[in-house]
Formats: sequence, structure tokens, C-alpha cells
Amino acid sequence: MIYLGIDTSNYPLAIALMEDQTVLIEETTNLKINHSLTAMPAIEEMMKKAKVAPADLTHIAVAEGPGSYTGIRIGLTIAKTLAWSLKIPLHMVSSLKVLAANGQSFDGLVCPVMDARRGTAFTALYDGKTLEPVVGDQHSDFREFLNKAKTIGKPVLFTGADLVIHEGLIREVLGGMAHFSAPQNRLPRASNLIVLAQQSDAQDVHHAVPEYQRITEAEANYNKQQEGQPS
Repeated sequence: MIYLGIDTSNYPLAIALMEDQTVLIEETTNLKINHSLTAMPAIEEMMKKAKVAPADLTHIAVAEGPGSYTGIRIGLTIAKTLAWSLKIPLHMVSSLKVLAANGQSFDGLVCPVMDARRGTAFTALYDGKTLEPVVGDQHSDFREFLNKAKTIGKPVLFTGADLVIHEGLIREVLGGMAHFSAPQNRLPRASNLIVLAQQSDAQDVHHAVPEYQRITEAEANYNKQQEGQPS
């Protein structure tokens, strides 16, 4: 079985090909480049290097979010198109769980972090040994989330490219309970995405939708307008 893994849920681009348990090729970039222009050409070039034709693929794995609205849609659109046209299974995995896999085997909790601006973040807490969720994926005020994490009383390993934004606050709230992954272990790895996908059920391609974890600004403005209208 040959899996193609695609993660465009934030500004890093992570793609990989795995045959059963062997990583054939994996590429990760951390450049703020439009995924709509780069993702598909990068996939095509990677498959060319690995001498894997589209017809050789047996499964598609994609990061479902949360993260960038645009990035998530681009990755899922590519994944759904490939899965539908090739008639192969589509597997969707939490983008935060993909990041948390960087800290697997940590004796404590793993906290993936994606900055969502204005003091908020997409985040969660996963068991370091099993990668089972302890606190589910969410969009939260990050200080409030850290205070809740502190009450659990376990060491927490933080990972994610956006740690540089929140490191000061993390140290302030958690002190010695906070641990930080090395810089090279803060980016999503598509091979981790594929391994997690291998443990999941396939999704119906036509009903596969992103997991944003928050509504869009347009939806929020609409809701405010509706709330202001008399009943």
C-alpha cells in the first residue's frame, strides 16, 4: 500500500509518500508561500522523484485542520480530488494531532500550538505515550487554556512553529512544568500524518469537510447582526 500524505493546514507545507511502513520520500518547507501555487507542483515533483505514478497510490491522508482557513481548504481539495479521481480511500487526521506526534513518548502531556492571533491559539493536550486526547482540539484564549493545563498537574511538552510567539506566556503560567521541543521538531511531518491515518477509518469523499474549530469572521459578523435584530 502506498500512502500520499498532505498537510497544508498552516504555513508549513508537509508532504510524504510511504509504502507500508517505509518512508519513500518526505518534504517539509517552512516558507510563507501560497499553498495554492506550490502544493500540487510539490506533490507532482515528489512523486516523480520517488518514481510513483498516481495509479500506484492506494490511500490519501490529509490534515483536516484546525489552522488556516485557506490552507486547510487547499489541502483537502487536493486530497478529495485525488481520492475521488483515483477511487481510493481518503483518511483525515487532526492537524494538531499531527504536530503532537512530534512529542510521542514524552512522559506527560503534549501540547501542539498554532497561533490564531489576538491572544488565542488552536491547541489541545494529548497523552505523550498514547497520543490519545486529554483535552480536545479547540480554539481558545491561550492564557485560559494554559491555566487549565496547569491544574492537571503533569509536565507539558509544547510543539509547533508558533511557539516563539507564546513561549514567554507559557513560561509565565507553567514555569518548570513547561518543556519545549527542539526547533527541528516543531514542524508538521507528513510521515506522522500517514502513520496516524493508517490507524484511522476512511472518510466518505463527498462528505469530508474541514475541522476549523472556529467560525469565519463573516459568520461571526452575521451572528452579531442576527443577535441585534428583534425577535
